[in-house]
Amino acid sequence: MKDYFYLIPIALGLGLAALAAFMWSLKTRQYDDLEGAAVRILQEEDAPIRTKAER
Repeated sequence: MKDYFYLIPIALGLGLAALAAFMWSLKTRQYDDLEGAAVRILQEEDAPIRTKAER
């Protein structure tokens, strides 16, 4: 029974942290263009890949 005094606040804290992270992701518009990201990964780019030495 004594363990619940530690586990319940830890669980609530983790849940609130997860909720805060989700709300932050909504606020920064992370989920606005889900279809565009799925299509963009399949497109080929004509530009050559540059290395750090070429920059």
